[in-house]
Amino acid sequence: MPPRPPAPPAGVAAPSTVPGSAAATPPPDRPQNAQPTVAPAFRAAPRVAAPLPPAPRPQQRDLTPLAIGAAVVGGAVIGATIADYRNQRRESIEGGRTVYTEPDRIIIRDPGGQTYVRGNDLYRFRYGARDIRTETIGGDTRTVVIRPDGSEIITVVGQDGRLLRRIRRDQGGRELVIIDNSYRDPQSVGGFYVDAPPPVVNIPYDRYIVDAQEASPDVIYQTMVAPPVQRIDRRYTLDEIRYSPNVRMQMPSIDLNTINFETGSWTIPPDQAAKLQTIADGLNRAIQANPRVVFLIEGHTDAVGNDVDNLSLSDRRAQSAAELLTQQFGVPAENLTSQGYGEQYLKEQTQGPSAINRRVTVRNITPLLNGGQASLPPPPPGTAPPR
Repeated sequence: MPPRPPAPPAGVAAPSTVPGSAAATPPPDRPQNAQPTVAPAFRAAPRVAAPLPPAPRPQQRDLTPLAIGAAVVGGAVIGATIADYRNQRRESIEGGRTVYTEPDRIIIRDPGGQTYVRGNDLYRFRYGARDIRTETIGGDTRTVVIRPDGSEIITVVGQDGRLLRRIRRDQGGRELVIIDNSYRDPQSVGGFYVDAPPPVVNIPYDRYIVDAQEASPDVIYQTMVAPPVQRIDRRYTLDEIRYSPNVRMQMPSIDLNTINFETGSWTIPPDQAAKLQTIADGLNRAIQANPRVVFLIEGHTDAVGNDVDNLSLSDRRAQSAAELLTQQFGVPAENLTSQGYGEQYLKEQTQGPSAINRRVTVRNITPLLNGGQASLPPPPPGTAPPR
């Protein structure tokens, strides 16, 4: 990969382009390819540097196998709306942050204005499982999902609630580490935020942010396996990727804004599910080529309504999309993770309704997890990658 061009200063609103390169600002009639504008609060480091508190752990009754197609999303029966969770939300102050706790999620607001939502991926692994076991070893909690074919998905969580590793073990006992989150770089703030300048983009705008409705299946697949837009300096943790926009935006993405959710709902109606077919085909093809690949499924809303509601709603919609990709299209759950961002990354600068802003985004984060080496296994637990 060519040397990294000079970066813009930290604190600017969006990625920039290389003058004279193939990259260009999308024309005004191409808002679907517009780069999202980072909300002002996220252009600076959070004021509280302590690690983010973990999401509520699913209760044992919520870690039981479910049949494919069961009417449950993230612990909630289909038909629930964000208004139901607003009524159950508890507010508290913890370590200088405002914390909103819902039955299956936690929302943290930093004094600097940054707001983060944390859910739990384990809910997605219940579908089609034969059995689910949980055990504690040396302070770490291991959740083992046993599938009908005898293979296992092992999720290891530390005492602080942080995901340490996700492993796929086949019927013969061979293990494949998909996520190794055990290393923490001292440069990060609280282990979840990296204060980096926005990336410099030197690829065409319609290959950096791809509109799923227009793109061919081959373009969607090529975007899913495309390299970062610039050299990756180091390996990042999953939380650093989730909560650091300028880290995440080093990878091209695919936007799908044609799924029509009911107001306040995260259920994907049956007539909308088929819109994920091309995305699912690309994901399955990429996973077949590299079984260690990890994709982030992002949920975004427009700016209408309460920002805390929008953050929770977007996280539930992202999880709903990830669950549907697994249930209906067979995308392995362990190769997906989801995250909601609410109204924090608008593409269309309006406080009103916007179909462009209400979107699901798919992004390959494997090079970020593995320090730019997308096809290589992560280093041994607890070790730093070469610099």
